[in-house]
Amino acid sequence: MLTRRALTTAALLLLLAGCGSGAPPGPSSPQPDLGPQDLLVKLNAQRTDTCFTTPSAVAPKGCEKYVTQLAGTSRQAHGMAGTKRPEMAGHADRLDKAISAYRDQSCNNATEPGTGPCSQALVDIASSVSGIKTELSKQVAGG
Repeated sequence: MLTRRALTTAALLLLLAGCGSGAPPGPSSPQPDLGPQDLLVKLNAQRTDTCFTTPSAVAPKGCEKYVTQLAGTSRQAHGMAGTKRPEMAGHADRLDKAISAYRDQSCNNATEPGTGPCSQALVDIASSVSGIKTELSKQVAGG
C-alpha cells in the first residue's frame, strides 16, 4: 500500500514539475499572409455574417469581432494591391476609413440598429468588402 501511494505521489510531483517552468511563453509566430485565393475564401466566409448581409438591421455592438477580423483583411488587400491594382487599394482604403469610423464612434457599445454613424459605418464596411471581393475575383481569374 505504501509503495502504491509513494508511486502515485512521485508521478503527481513529476507532472506538476513540468507545468510551471517559470519561463514566460515565447513570442507567438505571426500568421502568414494569405494568397489571393485564400483571401477570397476568407472574404466569402465573412460575407455570410449578418453584419455584412444586413448591416442596417443589426446592433452595431454585436459586430465588433467581425470588424476586427476585417482590419486584417484590409491589410492583406493593401499588400496584394501594390501599384498594379489601384481599385483594390481604393476599396481597402475605404474599408480602413469605415473601420475607423466604427471604432471612433464607440460602436462596440451601440445597441440600436439602423440609426446613426455606427450603422452607416457597417454599411460602408460591407460595400468596401464587396469591392475587395470583386477585385480579388478578377485577380484570381487572371484579370
